[in-house]
Amino acid sequence: MENLRKEMEKELENVVDINSYNNFKVLYFGKKGKVSELSSKMGTMDPTLKKEYGMKLNELRTEMTNALENKLAKIKEAELNKKLASEKIDISLPATKVDLGSPSILEKVIEDFEEVFMSMGYDVVDGPEIEEDKYNFELLGLPKGHPARDAQDTFYVKGDELLLRSHTSPVQARTMLAKGGNEPVRIICPGKAYRRDDDDATHSHQFTQIEGLLVDKNIKLSDLKGTVTIICKKLFGEDTITRFRPSYYQFTEPSVEMDISCFNCKGDGCNICKKTGWITIGGAGVVNYDVLRGCGYDPDIWSGFAFGFGAERCAMLKYGINDIRTFYNVDLRETKTFDRKENE
Repeated sequence: MENLRKEMEKELENVVDINSYNNFKVLYFGKKGKVSELSSKMGTMDPTLKKEYGMKLNELRTEMTNALENKLAKIKEAELNKKLASEKIDISLPATKVDLGSPSILEKVIEDFEEVFMSMGYDVVDGPEIEEDKYNFELLGLPKGHPARDAQDTFYVKGDELLLRSHTSPVQARTMLAKGGNEPVRIICPGKAYRRDDDDATHSHQFTQIEGLLVDKNIKLSDLKGTVTIICKKLFGEDTITRFRPSYYQFTEPSVEMDISCFNCKGDGCNICKKTGWITIGGAGVVNYDVLRGCGYDPDIWSGFAFGFGAERCAMLKYGINDIRTFYNVDLRETKTFDRKENE
């Protein structure tokens, strides 16, 4: 045992790296190592010597194990120092620039609409994008055979009963039916709508609408004008002027086009407003009696107004974007300007 101790102490001096460490461990502490061989002799040893032999063997094992672990610690420290010396970082070098995305201006405009309407007591409501004919057309005063149902304008999914909704008005119909015809309704329903159209700088087969509906007692067209005026002043500036022009929609009567004074030229005439001083931002009107009745509301008691804004159009006007496809572009060279425009 003493001879083995001297041998191990000498061999321990040669442990200078991980390989020599592992070799030493296998040679002396492995299953067939030299320390294990000494342990196997205890089975045939005189019982009067076994206790003292076992104590000395344990002392040898503990002493050499501790010495070996100290060697390992020094080896690891030396390797770490060597690695640190070879991998120095020059902190004076410029950092690597990582391009980051930006929040979509389109989403920002929708959030602005939602914030203003919620401050006025409106709820934000959503509905299915694959819609039934009943909600998309019939309950909104668009009977069978109406031109708006034509397949050249509408994406039908299954026969003529399921389709990609062509506007978000079905959410209004669903909400009125859910109310049972005896509760006021005050909602906006922003979301995607789909119509067959050319994909160019000003048109898209997929677009975002922000429609709203208010149903209560004694609601008049003047209430609609007041609501639209508040929204436009919040979004386009306090000096914005609004006006209504007569129009026609199947589900409202009377119907109007909503215009705002050009925020760029202040009414003097420019390229944005096509020299007219006014910009059309959406359509609206008083809810048609037949639509109220079809959705469970007695038109002799209840009345209401509905309106619709194009989110892309409002964003293009507000931030000077001239191509609707920009909102769906993932090229960071173009979308990185969104942050700057938002801050402006």
